[in-house]
Amino acid sequence: MKKWIVLLLLPLFFQAKAQDNYNSPEVKQKGFDPSKLFTGGSANVGFSSGSTSLGITPQIGYSLTPWLDAGINFNINYLSVKYYVSQDKVRQTTFGPGAFVRIFPVNFLFASGQFEYNSIHVKSIPNVGPTQKYSLDAKSFLIGAGYAGGRENGGNSYYYLSIMWDVYGDINSPYRDQYGNMSPVIRAGYNIGLFQKRYKKRTSDEYYIK
Repeated sequence: MKKWIVLLLLPLFFQAKAQDNYNSPEVKQKGFDPSKLFTGGSANVGFSSGSTSLGITPQIGYSLTPWLDAGINFNINYLSVKYYVSQDKVRQTTFGPGAFVRIFPVNFLFASGQFEYNSIHVKSIPNVGPTQKYSLDAKSFLIGAGYAGGRENGGNSYYYLSIMWDVYGDINSPYRDQYGNMSPVIRAGYNIGLFQKRYKKRTSDEYYIK
């Protein structure tokens, strides 16, 4: 009888042991960690007298450390301008790839740097005369700072608001006004952490298998 009880209890013991090892924080995720991946992006909407600006910047990135995010993005922006005095119109479409980094000195504040290589397609519609079309390329290096909300220690799901300026100096930059002055680039977005159900953050600098 005792032998049968022991035999019946053995599978339960091994199952409990296996579950304990699976949940143990001693098992670290080594190498590439999918839980550090994130996607998302930002959007910008601007309206002023005679102009409208709409844009989105989808992105995918990786949390290298609890205080450093890096990734790649793709910038798409549309600008429409109407000059009321001359009644001329300008339509501008901008798109191109980029790369970014965000440094978090504290959980809710970050400094950011972003390089972009944009193709700019312009359609000029004068009140009198034929429509003109031309294309330009421009390099931009945006630097600035921002606020991140809902970000835990090392977490990568959060919303953010940032303001940046293009310091590269390209005269064709879409982030400079008609006089060549830097215009502030204000963006609001959201980071979505990937694979969060399978992997769980346990400490401020390491990811463990849940």
